[in-house]
Amino acid sequence: MDPASVSDVAARARTENFPVASLLFPRAVRPHLRAIYGFARLVDMLGDEVEGDRLAALDELERELDACYDGEPTWAVMRALQPTIRACDLPREPFERLIEANRMDQRIAAYSTWADLKNYCVHSADPVGRLVLGVLGRTEAELVELSDNVCTGLQLVNFLQDVPRDLALGRVYLPAEDRTRFGVTELAEPSPELTRLLRYEADRARALLGSGEELGRRLGGRVGRAVAVFARGGLAALEALERADWDIFSGRPRPSRARLALAAIK
Repeated sequence: MDPASVSDVAARARTENFPVASLLFPRAVRPHLRAIYGFARLVDMLGDEVEGDRLAALDELERELDACYDGEPTWAVMRALQPTIRACDLPREPFERLIEANRMDQRIAAYSTWADLKNYCVHSADPVGRLVLGVLGRTEAELVELSDNVCTGLQLVNFLQDVPRDLALGRVYLPAEDRTRFGVTELAEPSPELTRLLRYEADRARALLGSGEELGRRLGGRVGRAVAVFARGGLAALEALERADWDIFSGRPRPSRARLALAAIK
């Protein structure tokens, strides 16, 4: 079974706050970033969209990951990933965590606390940043911590943009303790209570995304500027939500191309 070709998965880049493998990255790095992006999107597709037994599909993906390290994978996306794993000597663990996040999605419909949700982000978001740092050959502990903050912040932005979509999948990524705090009893329609909750979660995401500038400064040069752009893209998405007056039901608020371009040259 090969549920997605490389080109099918790459098409998902159009929906991201920033195109994958930003042109700001050196040309030699971009194919590796595309390969990592392909894996991350494939995992999400198996966890969200594949018909039938999604846990079985994720188990099959894990066997394909085994083959990347100890054999020859058969799925197109995994065949594209194997050269990146070898060239950059990437560890297996971040890939495993991304698979586990989608297993969590099959058994967990909602999260009680921010600590619970943050643990989910440790699996669903932070590994991507760690893999990018691996491609760049920069795995210092302080950089990893900053990257984790940015990735969790970007994941929270996606949660805010995608509340209706997640509800349709039977999932809620706004912690129950926060919903109770703001008196939110209904997520399927707008309300003043929901708006206040979204603002609160946006402030949390904004604080995490603030690590992006320091991460870019420490990486330095062209690569540092490219990495910082991803955090700025998340901040631009929050601005788009605010401009839309937190209306997440009429469409997915997202920054304009002009706003993203401005963030890239900031």
